[in-house]
Amino acid sequence: MDNGIELADLVWQLRHELSRAMWAGEHTDLRFEAGPVELELTVAVEKANEPGVKARFLVLDVAAAARRSSATTQRISLTLHPRRADDPSRSPLISGTAGPDER
Repeated sequence: MDNGIELADLVWQLRHELSRAMWAGEHTDLRFEAGPVELELTVAVEKANEPGVKARFLVLDVAAAARRSSATTQRISLTLHPRRADDPSRSPLISGTAGPDER
């Protein structure tokens, strides 16, 4: 199936981007606590005939989702709660320099 990214890859990329934002803003004055991350996605389930692989969830872009019938796609919502690996009880902080329209 083309025009899709595996759900696991999407979550990995999101984790990477949040980690990068935390690292970039580690020594700045302004910080944000990372709260729940809510995602709403259109996914297609692809069944594979390969041994050991039963199904893959592929996240579709808007154009690909529009081309598929509603019978083959599903909308799912995920709520992820970021936690630090070194201290799961502490909420991660995301910070950075203020943009031109921010204070």
